[in-house]
Amino acid sequence: MTFQKYLVLAGITVFATAGDALLARGMKELGGVSLHHLSGLLLAILNPSVAGGILLLIAFFACYVSALSWADLTYVLPATSSGYVFVALTAHFAFHEVISPTRWLGIALITAGVGFVAAGPSLTPVPRIDSRDPLSHEVKS
Repeated sequence: MTFQKYLVLAGITVFATAGDALLARGMKELGGVSLHHLSGLLLAILNPSVAGGILLLIAFFACYVSALSWADLTYVLPATSSGYVFVALTAHFAFHEVISPTRWLGIALITAGVGFVAAGPSLTPVPRIDSRDPLSHEVKS
């Protein structure tokens, strides 16, 4: 995998973490917002933290679709789930959230899983289908 592809995966993690953190900060500043009052949701966009979070999540989405253009979903999603670690650290240190040992264990298991996924190929080879052989799409034993 090239340096640019690693950069895209890092962008997904960083933009998602920062975007989610800014959204959380902005929505905590605003207080309760109800789906029954759409005007409150629309006005939330005017909050600088919420607007910044949305922009960062748009950058996340651009990196995400870029990664999906050259790698399988089963590679991209787990490879970028290391963002869970950064979200937990951000929530703990920036927002002073208490994270239970069980959650830390879950985050550690996710991190271990990322290692397994990263060791495999980013793109699974597609079986070649021979148009002349009507059984070529079936698994032959």
